Amino acid sequence: MPELVVLHYTAMDGANAALARLCDPTAEVSAHYLIGADGTLWQMVDETMRAWHAGAGQWRGIVDVNSRSIGIELDNCGDHPFSAPQMNTLEGLLPTILERWGIPVDGVIGHSDMAPGRKHDPGPRFDWARLERLGLAAARGTGAPPETPDPERFRRLAAEVGYTADVDDATLLQAVRLRYRPGARGPLVPADFSPLDQPALWT
Repeated sequence: MPELVVLHYTAMDGANAALARLCDPTAEVSAHYLIGADGTLWQMVDETMRAWHAGAGQWRGIVDVNSRSIGIELDNCGDHPFSAPQMNTLEGLLPTILERWGIPVDGVIGHSDMAPGRKHDPGPRFDWARLERLGLAAARGTGAPPETPDPERFRRLAAEVGYTADVDDATLLQAVRLRYRPGARGPLVPADFSPLDQPALWT
């Protein structure tokens, strides 16, 4: 049964190219849905079936993410904003999936969240804050930043949110920033803690 929804970008030359690849059995890659830049929605794999979209990684201790998730590909290369029609279609699709399978909003994640360092989609131009405002992704924390940026505390907070993949500190920081502070660079700073400072949403 699906417990997660994983968002991706296609990183291909248009939706038709992505559709051809995702439907090619020799490519050994697939997803449940593809949303074009113009808002067109294609379903390629039934939600009850396993799709090959996530690969190696982990979220909330779930290792075989392919078997426990629904994958949504977005026609984008990650270097420009996602179009309004595309986001509108996504925002119409997500509630139906979440309701159908009883998936909580904290189960909506990016590929980069569950595969830190290996994957970067849906990328820094994806509007996570917009999904949060609509109640379609877990709201970020609003806690006061610590005076001293302790890496151990950062790792603990990240794990409580769901970042349980076994990666080094720099890779974890990059993944968290892709989701919450995509413009941030450099070493760990107090501002990196605030988005993670929230009540644990799972046990």
